[in-house]
Amino acid sequence: MTSEAKGGRGAQLKHTGLRHGWTTGACATAATTAAYTALLTGEFPDPVPITLPRGQTPTFALAAEELTDTYAMAGIVKDAGDDPDVTHGALIRATVRLLPTGAGVVFKAGPGVGTVTRPGLPLPVGEPAVNPVPRQMMRDHVARVAERYGGSGDVEITVSVDHGEEIARSTWNPRLGILGGLSILGTTGIVVPYSCSAWIDSIRRGVDVARAAGRTHVAGCTGSTSEKTVVAAYDLPEDALLDMGDFAGAVLKYVRRHPVDRLTICGGFAKLSKLAAGHLDLHSARSQVDKGFLADLARRGGADEALATEVANANTGLAALHLCAAADVPLGDLVAITARDEALAVLRGAPVTVDVICIDRAGTIVGRSPLEGPTRP
Repeated sequence: MTSEAKGGRGAQLKHTGLRHGWTTGACATAATTAAYTALLTGEFPDPVPITLPRGQTPTFALAAEELTDTYAMAGIVKDAGDDPDVTHGALIRATVRLLPTGAGVVFKAGPGVGTVTRPGLPLPVGEPAVNPVPRQMMRDHVARVAERYGGSGDVEITVSVDHGEEIARSTWNPRLGILGGLSILGTTGIVVPYSCSAWIDSIRRGVDVARAAGRTHVAGCTGSTSEKTVVAAYDLPEDALLDMGDFAGAVLKYVRRHPVDRLTICGGFAKLSKLAAGHLDLHSARSQVDKGFLADLARRGGADEALATEVANANTGLAALHLCAAADVPLGDLVAITARDEALAVLRGAPVTVDVICIDRAGTIVGRSPLEGPTRP
């Protein structure tokens, strides 16, 4: 097979022409490697090479270093490539201290790295938010450095991120119960630009956290306005809210495998009209509002042919909604009911009841479905 014919992340990156970057886990591993090497040899390697889980061997330039009698610290500036990652440019530090033989590798959260405070995540409550794959990467590199330079491999690694607590306010961490800063993440070490995987993974973790907290009612919301709407409607706690963004399918497919008693989907009328039409990705670049579909729904709600034609030719989904509202045609409710039925179809009989709320840009409810139980495929 030629390299041009291969698929996967590398092919995606080549096709986009965008520059890949490195995860916080890869940066923390490089910083740990440099710091432990300095503790054992008195010198920091710069640049410092590491091996990623899939065999790539990038090198990282040091942005900070400090060596004392008791610890060594190295810092790496995260380069996220062309991905719009909130941690791009952040300084990831690892401070390494020697421990007695047999102590193993111990992880600590330094300034800017969060601590897990709620169950349902891949780490126990009380642990620093350094995810399992980055932990293993750091352990592996500590072992390699120890073997090369005669160390025991027993160390304490404190990972910190400059301004991490401030950056974390733009992430899911506070809602997931990761307090005090960022998570150190990454399963491959590589950031593929504009990848949807991180957002979808955060949706899955949100469902896990809600289930672990005993929540029986969760809400998938397209944004902050829809979150406020469902909180006002149902008084749901923060950990029952899923920021699904455009990824309605990701919510439905994960809840299908990990059911909760009740799922509310709330979002803008235009976005949810896409779900009603059978789209599971609601992003404007990947699905469009189908005004012909809205016209058919309007006919179902009693619109005459003249109104249906106006709806089909409307400039936006909200314009179609306003046309129908003026004629007492419940287009918002029809979209909500149809979107609910699409959601139930994706759930394939999972024991989940569903309702849908459509809102306008001000957060006013413009359509609502009754609660409906599972349908069998």
